[in-house]
Amino acid sequence: MQQWLNRRWYESRRSFPGLAPLAWLYGIVEGRRRARARAPERLAAPIIVVGNLTVGGTGKTPLAVWIAKALTRRERTVGLVSRGYGGAAGGVRVLRAESAWREVGDEPLILYRRSGCLTAVGRDRVAAARALLARGAQVVVADDGLQNLALARDCAIVVADGARGFGNGKLLPAGPLREPLARLASADVLVINGASEHPSLRTAQRHCPALVVRMDLEPGAAQAVCGVERRALEAFRGTPVHAVAGIGNPRRFFRTLRAQGLSLIEHPFPDHRPLGAADLDFGDSRPVLMTEKDAVKCAHLADSRLWFVPVEAVFGESDAARLIERLMRTIDSFEGSRGG
Repeated sequence: MQQWLNRRWYESRRSFPGLAPLAWLYGIVEGRRRARARAPERLAAPIIVVGNLTVGGTGKTPLAVWIAKALTRRERTVGLVSRGYGGAAGGVRVLRAESAWREVGDEPLILYRRSGCLTAVGRDRVAAARALLARGAQVVVADDGLQNLALARDCAIVVADGARGFGNGKLLPAGPLREPLARLASADVLVINGASEHPSLRTAQRHCPALVVRMDLEPGAAQAVCGVERRALEAFRGTPVHAVAGIGNPRRFFRTLRAQGLSLIEHPFPDHRPLGAADLDFGDSRPVLMTEKDAVKCAHLADSRLWFVPVEAVFGESDAARLIERLMRTIDSFEGSRGG
């Protein structure tokens, strides 16, 4: 169902007249939720929110890691906060080296491991952010927190996939939008993941914030899911390999591998889907390349066929400088207002 909807939301120009009333109702409910929400809580540190307007993956997590590392290099202690989708831990949980994905979620583990920064999960984002501040965080980066209204933000960053854009521009369930496209006007930065191919991105220019930058996701060497071996992606050329992706936009991962000259047998799975040995038994001994998010959930499988391909957010020199300048301006302004 998820794949069927994605194709029609993002690729088909056909409308969904039967879903229009539901989209209208969704818009009413969303508008009332915002109108009735209490004033967002202001904390004693600047809050940078990274999110999207659409359902499905856009590259938020690699961007949050990039921001955390960039600010760390500028001598700020960064804390990352996430809802912890898929985790079973109640309340607020601050991640540690031994944290398990079933307790805290798959994406928070990646945030923690790749950034090396303090990371907390909790449905109560305010409480999670406070836990980070209590441990010394000077800046909080909220991953996938755009629709959360409890926590005041000082910089809101919207991420859009360049190939899929904002789809047909309609609200759920007639389209992929969680919020109206006009919400872009209240964002501070629009980050487009990859080349701006989708026509909806041209339409979005009318609502765009002042700063628009391009990000690309660059794959690294494949790493064994069980073990420490690394192998260049070129080593997998010449024969088809299995490609597994249980993320919001599996096709983006498949495109990335094909761009490296690999021949794939595709296996898309629902986002956050736990994977077991039976899911990865394809009846042969071909290598299986998966996303880092999937690998987090497969670490218990002693299978030498399994490899994951990490991706890293990269920017052109000019776009990186402009984005960092915007982030530091936000932080300096906050610190100046506090006399810090």
